[in-house]
Amino acid sequence: MKSCIQISRGIESLFGTRDENIRLLENQLQLRTRLLDGDTLEIEGEELQVRRAEQILADYADLVREGHAFNNGDLNSYMRVCTADPGVSLRRLVESGKSRSFGKKVLAPKTVNQRRYIDAIEHHDLIFGIGPAGTGKTYLAVAMAVADLLNKRVGRIVLTRPAVEAGEHLGFLPGTLQQKIDPYLRPLYDALFDMIDSEKVEKLLERNVIEIAPLAFMRGRTLNDCFIILDEAQNTTSEQMKMILTRQGFNSKMVVTGDQTQIDLPGGKKSGLINAVEVLKGVEGIAFVTFDDRDVVRHALVQRIVKAYDRYNEMIGAGRQLALKLNNEPVPEPAADPPQTTAVEIPEFPLA
Repeated sequence: MKSCIQISRGIESLFGTRDENIRLLENQLQLRTRLLDGDTLEIEGEELQVRRAEQILADYADLVREGHAFNNGDLNSYMRVCTADPGVSLRRLVESGKSRSFGKKVLAPKTVNQRRYIDAIEHHDLIFGIGPAGTGKTYLAVAMAVADLLNKRVGRIVLTRPAVEAGEHLGFLPGTLQQKIDPYLRPLYDALFDMIDSEKVEKLLERNVIEIAPLAFMRGRTLNDCFIILDEAQNTTSEQMKMILTRQGFNSKMVVTGDQTQIDLPGGKKSGLINAVEVLKGVEGIAFVTFDDRDVVRHALVQRIVKAYDRYNEMIGAGRQLALKLNNEPVPEPAADPPQTTAVEIPEFPLA
């Protein structure tokens, strides 16, 4: 089936950088497209997929005509959701994700789950945001914390994360205690500086209105009138998770973010995040929002990388289960080859 859609304005934004938006539409819906006469897009493919593309492009044309401007990368994120979920229209996604002011940033949720996440933070006191890298879990949580602080809904922001090395041993870092822990907390600083002027951030840090500290510093405290964010929660132990969850005081909100596929705990310890999901499921007043690869809002390659790792882990898991069923005994390790020695010729030096 063939169809033609006229795009009178915004054709450059529709195609995107290096035609990434049109290529996304073609790949996701198995279509072929061709630009005719400068403002008409011809679509060819199966009827059902052509109809879906027609609806997406008609919504785009109407939104542009009404004055909506798509920022760099936004349209690509919206189209990824629309092409993956037939029940979501571009217009509904754009209108439901109205822009909000977060300090010097104006942001809008780009996916359905990001909208659910923001709604959950607004209406619950304890929120778990769980999902792969690049889905905006930490960034949106910091944005909501900044908005609450600037609107005087809370008096302080407390940002914390476990100081666990990601597979590397950094050794003894030089400097003061704060300088030693700063590398672990740098992602939280980055998000803050993106939303508040650097001079103002420094003043808020000096006055302890914004506190950034490793998880170990939280024991024994009661955090009243705070917006608390626990980042990289997959690297907490069960004991640490219970400790931080019980720090929450009056007029406080806590957001816990983590990725269950990136656990860096040593010795095969069970993640406190996984344990908390099991223990707290069904507890009133707690919201769980799960992200997936469709919510990745970084470079399009990040989404493909997340998918590839998920497929690989599923294959490895299935292979291991099959091996366990077929073999009651562990498979012996292959014998190591004997070490090979290489003769090294040592030059002779004349004696003095």
